[in-house]
Amino acid sequence: MNTLTTATLALALGAGSVMAENRIDTIRPDAPERAAIGDFPVGVQERSFTMPDRVDILNVTEDATPTYERPLTVEIWYPAAPGTEPGTTYETVIRDGQTPTTLHGRAARDAAPATGTFPLVVISHGYPGNRFLMSHLGENLASKGYVTVSVDHTDSTYSDQAAFGSTLLNRPWDQRAVIDFMAGLDDPIGDITDATTTGVIGYSMGGYGALIFGGAGVTQQAVDYTWGTPKGLLAANMAGTDSHESLIDERVKAIIAIGPWGKNRAFWDETGLAGLRKPTLIMAGSVDDVSSYPAMRQIFEQATGTDRHLLTFIGANHNAAAPIPAPAESYQPSPHLDFIPFSHYADAVWDTARMNNITQHFATAFMDLHLRNDTEAAQFLDLVEYAEDGVHALNDDGSPKPEHSHWAGFAPRTAAGLRFETRAKGE
Repeated sequence: MNTLTTATLALALGAGSVMAENRIDTIRPDAPERAAIGDFPVGVQERSFTMPDRVDILNVTEDATPTYERPLTVEIWYPAAPGTEPGTTYETVIRDGQTPTTLHGRAARDAAPATGTFPLVVISHGYPGNRFLMSHLGENLASKGYVTVSVDHTDSTYSDQAAFGSTLLNRPWDQRAVIDFMAGLDDPIGDITDATTTGVIGYSMGGYGALIFGGAGVTQQAVDYTWGTPKGLLAANMAGTDSHESLIDERVKAIIAIGPWGKNRAFWDETGLAGLRKPTLIMAGSVDDVSSYPAMRQIFEQATGTDRHLLTFIGANHNAAAPIPAPAESYQPSPHLDFIPFSHYADAVWDTARMNNITQHFATAFMDLHLRNDTEAAQFLDLVEYAEDGVHALNDDGSPKPEHSHWAGFAPRTAAGLRFETRAKGE
């Protein structure tokens, strides 16, 4: 006879409640060490600004290349003052761009910021997406002493998805514009933001933009695509051009590219990828059929101009690592899509909260190392290649035996299904 114990029933009901509340801040009991919520309460604010004199890709014609004030909206998470009560909601829409959803997190809307200064992390969504798609990461990093800012990329959100050529051209420039905006804030949020020490995290097309922003200029073939950015305007991001070189930003100290798109469509060659000059962590699913896992491995292998890592979620597809757990509203068919929107967020093999926690762990360690010079974080990036090959062997006092090679930060039996590789600059 199969019966539920009281404890099991409570867990089951709790899991249902989490889904119904669309929580973005779940930390599983088996989460790796640096996924844990940090010591700071978290505040959050919404801001908007414009980029002057940007090419208006949607209205380019054979005879005209108009410009406009490009609008961007951002969500800013930041360390809040002691005593800030946690808990807020985010009113947004799901993948169909129409169905409302409410996300629940731990940030406090418009809370007073903590004292001190904190490194900046820019978060950049995919095509389409929105500024809440990786909100789990924004809140998590802010609790550890980062100012994190996630941007709605115009022409690339669920609600305003438009010509792909706009995303191809604008993505890295949007990322830099966000840094400039945060650096220019003359208010309590600006006072705590150290934009001279910045990390960039991008998913899919956000990863594409981050790699370009980090030095990996695109190919002539990419510029010439008839389905891409019109009139050769993507040359602004092309390797070897003055325009692309001017984009590279000394304030950026590290990049995380999750499922980066582009190599599968020849947007980079070996020369372009060798130009990547920021320490880089790539995260990818081993069966990704959108950005193509073999293509992402080539990015990792050919970016010889910098130190880099590749974290692979074995068996995961394109939704590996980045998206929040699927909102409850996405479980039903939408009249605005020819697929169930749940598939935009979820993976068929991996639990999303589990992937979020792993992402939070590695993103924290990577940013701590490169933005804070926290040398203790290096242990979380010095790993045997396949997690299953790690040996867990500790003495009675907890010190490691010589044969101990279990992944640092992971409890026994919790690192299965992961692969981690490292290449040094020049390799």
